[in-house]
Amino acid sequence: MIGLGSPRTGVIDAQSRAPFGWAPLVVLFIVGLVDRIEHNLLSGVLPLIQAEWGFSDTAAGSIPTAAALAAAIVALPAGFLADRFSRTRIIAVVVFVWAIATLGSGLATGFAMFYMMRVVLAAAENIDNPASGSLLADYYPPTSRAKAYGLTRVTTYLGGVGTLLGGVLAEAFGWRTAFLVMVVPGVLTALLVWMLREPRRGELDRLVASGEPAAPQQVKEDKPPFWSQFGQVIRIPTLVFVCIGLSFLTLGLAGIFYWMPTLMVRDYGVSVGTAGSLSGLITIVGTLTGTLVGSWLGRKWHGTRKGGRLLAGGSGITAGSLVLAGALSTDSIGALTGLIMLSSSLMSIAIPNMTACLADVVSASARGLGFAVLQLLITAGGAFGSLVVGIASDQLGSLVGGMYILVVPMVIGGLVTLGARASFERDARKVMDDARS
Repeated sequence: MIGLGSPRTGVIDAQSRAPFGWAPLVVLFIVGLVDRIEHNLLSGVLPLIQAEWGFSDTAAGSIPTAAALAAAIVALPAGFLADRFSRTRIIAVVVFVWAIATLGSGLATGFAMFYMMRVVLAAAENIDNPASGSLLADYYPPTSRAKAYGLTRVTTYLGGVGTLLGGVLAEAFGWRTAFLVMVVPGVLTALLVWMLREPRRGELDRLVASGEPAAPQQVKEDKPPFWSQFGQVIRIPTLVFVCIGLSFLTLGLAGIFYWMPTLMVRDYGVSVGTAGSLSGLITIVGTLTGTLVGSWLGRKWHGTRKGGRLLAGGSGITAGSLVLAGALSTDSIGALTGLIMLSSSLMSIAIPNMTACLADVVSASARGLGFAVLQLLITAGGAFGSLVVGIASDQLGSLVGGMYILVVPMVIGGLVTLGARASFERDARKVMDDARS
């Protein structure tokens, strides 16, 4: 079997931006894209599922909430596994489980079975995130981490293709087809990940810090007890600020974009297929634009401004949230689409910058747990967004009213992220000092 991700020259060159090549990044990008496309299918097909089974907006909003709570439960155990076992094998097995749960979603015979499949799927999806985040830091040195994390995290928004795909397939062939179609790419992606080579933990950090590879006996290290390691991770100020800020942001995004196609159908009179297509277009175009701008700003400001990456990301989140508030007040589908696309572009500036900062401030031995903490908090934050909008819609008779409630925490998230600038340089320097010693 071919092993993807071996050193290009047989030895690891710390001066290279991609000493293991770009194949690992491509594979992990595909993992994230398949994950998010499947996740977003539900928002595209939701009007038709509600029409078939007749459940309320509150019940519909509770699906992502229950799924996110299940995902939050497995987040920290997933970090524990990622720091102690083969990360490539963890991801491959998890992706295969996605495919099975996706098949179950398409074959569900009632609302209860469908609900259960979405919960199982979300829990499985969350197990791979710490392993993926840890792997990227061992495949790519600090100079190219913003690019690596940017391209993998952009899949969170490019997953809007799922909303588009779900709406179009549901209108043409029925909502079950949207889920059944995604089973094949899930299985193929699992096989692709199985072919990835597992890199040695922290070797790139040691090479960058000292210029010398670690001896084999140095690579093997005793792990501290879980709760001791957890305490060390959550005492990193930058990590705490970034995680809390992104948690508030995710609360708003999860609620607003989950309901966006339904809002377009109800309030703007467009078809399910058109609503899914517009929502997908917003996330794809807006996200790609914002990620490109964010990558450029991250390179330009990193090292030249205090917490430059965090300055770019936090400013984009804050400005994008305010533009989103303005978009919800329009009565034209064209204006709504254009302004939300601009909002997505601004908020996406954070994509290539936030997770790269996180990798810089957490040591290699604990990165799996560091990304697990991030995943736990953003999952918990996103858990209630759709439910808040659903309850508000049933009580107020307005989806827009519920969406406005979530704009405030999004702005707060941007400001909290900016606050991480105060500690970033100190925390990043400590990681390099530890790697050198």
